[in-house]
Order: sequence, then structure tokens, then C-alpha cells
Amino acid sequence: MRVNRILLSTSLVVVALVLQVSVLARLHLPGAVPDLLLLTVLGLAMVYGHVGGALVGFGAGLLADLAPPADHAAGRYALVLCVIGYLAGLAKPENGRLKSATGPMAVVVAAAVGTTLLYAGVGALVGDTAARHVGLGSLLFTAALYDLLLAPFVVPGIMALARRAENDPLADTNSAAKAADISSGWLSSGTGLRIGGQRNGLGGLKVKAARARTARAGRIKGVKRL
Repeated sequence: MRVNRILLSTSLVVVALVLQVSVLARLHLPGAVPDLLLLTVLGLAMVYGHVGGALVGFGAGLLADLAPPADHAAGRYALVLCVIGYLAGLAKPENGRLKSATGPMAVVVAAAVGTTLLYAGVGALVGDTAARHVGLGSLLFTAALYDLLLAPFVVPGIMALARRAENDPLADTNSAAKAADISSGWLSSGTGLRIGGQRNGLGGLKVKAARARTARAGRIKGVKRL
């Protein structure tokens, strides 16, 4: 990943994690907690693609695993967000622009449901049965609902920031250099045309001078004959 991608992704993930732990987790909403970290990973994955989405998801999940008050095994959420980031990156628009909000909203709902199922499935493998006591159906519904309501305020802004960070200054410099080369080429070609025109003009003057000398010589010869 590029340096600008790493810096932007790290900053957004840290801010999202702090807000989720300090604000959203303390709202005590029924069912699941709005997953701002998941929405951040989705927004970056739909700009960076499946590889970048997997890397961002793994890093974000690992931070969530280590941040207090985490009460589960380290690496559990990292695995979940890595898979979700990879799959969300596959939905990256070809030209980087979204034609409608239907696709991203469907990705958000699928990611919310998939994250809950994967997290519960990995927990079942390691002996964590908390999802059964809370109610998996309630978790799925509330997770999809909360993330869907929060997504319009998070995902478009993150995608805009990621696209802006993709504008590498070196690319602008190269394009400016190419423009300079093109302009210098136009100038040189224009100079060549002007020089050619001057050459043609000089040639025309020489021809006219030769004709004038010939006419003058003819007049002189005619006078001598008379």
C-alpha cells in the first residue's frame, strides 16, 4: 500500500475506533452496537479494492481486538474484518465513481449481516456462546438497521477522502512535465514552420533578384544593339 493510503487508513480507523468505544458503545441501544469501524473499512475497501480492503480490515480488526474493553480472543475480529474487507473490495466501482446509492447500501447490509454471522461462527469455534444468549436473530436485524442508518453519513465521506488521497502529487508533476513537453514540441514545430517560411521568403527574394538582373542585362544588351 502507498504511504498516503497507510496514513489515511490508520487515521480513519483510529478515529472510528475511538468514537465507537467511547460514544456508540455507551448509547446502550437494544441489540447490536452501530459498527462505525465496519463502515470505515467498507468505505476504504470500495476505493482501494479487495487487497487493500483485506489489509485495512485486518489492521482495523486487530486494533479492535486489542483495544479495551475487548473481552474476546485477539485476532477474532481481525479475521472477520479481513474477510469482509476483501469481499467489499470486490464491489469496487470500475471508474471509482458510484452511479447510485443502491449498491453501497446493499454492501452495507450484507457486510453487517456477514460480520455478525462470522463473528458468532468464529466465537462458536473457540467456545464463545454469547450470541446464543442474546439472540442471533435480534443481533442480525439491529446490526443491519443501525449500520444502514449510519452508512449515509460515513461511507460517502470516507470514499471521497480516499479518492482525494489517491491523487498522487508525482502524477500531477508527470502530467505537467508531459504538458510542458507537448507545448515545447508545438513551439519547436512552430519555429520550424517560421524558419521554413523565412527560408522560402529568402528563396523568393533571390529569384526576384535574379530575374531583375536578367531583365536589366537584357535591356543593356538591347541598348548596345541600337
